[in-house]
Amino acid sequence: MSPTTQVKIDTLIEARWVVPVEPHGVVLEQHAVALAGGRILDLLPIAEARQKYAPRETCRLDEHALIPGLINAHTHNPMTLMRGIADDLALMTWLKEHIWPAEARAMSAEFVHDGVELAIAEMLRGGTTCCNENYFFPDAQAATYRRYGFRAMVGLPVIEFPSAWARSPDEYLDKALAVHDEYRDDALVGTAFAPHAPYTVSNTSFERIRMLSDQLDLAVHMHVHETAQEVEDSRREHGVRPMTRLQGLGLVNDHLIAVHMTQLDEAEIRLCAEAGVSVVHCPESNLKLASGFCPAEELRKAGVNIAIGTDGCASNNDLDMFGEMRTAALLAKGVSGDASALDAASTLRAATLNAARALGWGDRLGSIAPGKLADLTAVRLDALETLPVFSVTSQLIYACGRHQVSDVWIAGVPKLAAGVLVDMDPAALRAKAREWGGRLRG
Repeated sequence: MSPTTQVKIDTLIEARWVVPVEPHGVVLEQHAVALAGGRILDLLPIAEARQKYAPRETCRLDEHALIPGLINAHTHNPMTLMRGIADDLALMTWLKEHIWPAEARAMSAEFVHDGVELAIAEMLRGGTTCCNENYFFPDAQAATYRRYGFRAMVGLPVIEFPSAWARSPDEYLDKALAVHDEYRDDALVGTAFAPHAPYTVSNTSFERIRMLSDQLDLAVHMHVHETAQEVEDSRREHGVRPMTRLQGLGLVNDHLIAVHMTQLDEAEIRLCAEAGVSVVHCPESNLKLASGFCPAEELRKAGVNIAIGTDGCASNNDLDMFGEMRTAALLAKGVSGDASALDAASTLRAATLNAARALGWGDRLGSIAPGKLADLTAVRLDALETLPVFSVTSQLIYACGRHQVSDVWIAGVPKLAAGVLVDMDPAALRAKAREWGGRLRG
């Protein structure tokens, strides 16, 4: 093809390896991804791409793997400002005696904005391009994500006790609908209902959420079966386990994003598969809080859509999806007693395409395919710690660290270039984080 007949495009990314996630387990060598209008236009061998396209910009990744942008399927990003505030404690002690009192002192739109801003920088530096958020002041969250061009599903919180965001369940839901209306057609920010957990939300509130979820076609993102104590308390208070209660309320369906799920029996696993529930596995937070083990491999084999999340920095204590993937894969093997459980390709899929499907965005995110949004992450594999490369996917899951992420694009826009944040000021972020450290310390 002559230069005069080449197709003009925005960007051509040439990579040593492309891991498209779809088809499953495939790795393409010496391939290029053509970007135009914020989307993936084509995926083809580099030599063919150079003949076919005339890009305004070419990015050559000679020793890199190009993967879909990672999706953190459950996080509380304002809590980056609470990193390390209370460690080595059981969940309810951690929440009641430390986290909730600290939030009562600090909670504000300013706190949420500054925490999200810090989290965006950390996520971009670690190859994450999208998150599923669950916290207060969703209006401040959404505005911050949109300002920085970061993709997010923002949770609309519902809980029975008052907070700085809302004083009653009715006010939580009224404000939820207002935020949803504002971002209904936003290109980067979506919304989902985020009732905290079965033990903090009443049947009346759940019934309204189910009705609104059906009407608006919104996901319901909540902590479920996180601890054995939660299950026991539900049996005592409601006479049934939490999943049975949620099923009776009509919430166990393909809108449900159930987070943690460390306490499941065989019938509940079958129920999730049959109902189309997505489960978000947060292995490091669950390990740190001694909450239990999500039966990730059993769920996967049953056909349940499994995604991966970090949880918040107050209980993890980072937003490192590479670390989370490695832990998820290793833990699945230990829990199941099967060395083949949650293999490398399936783990990467859980942090990309499966997560996109959990959010209802599987048709636009999570794999490198023509027509999808150009949310992409490049990872250097020429570090001493990741050589030699026998299997690209195995290196990504078992050997690679987030410090090897070099470049990130969201909707085709560079957000990290050669390891440097494109439109964020690290010095200003450090100053804000230190200021909040002093304020929260009291």
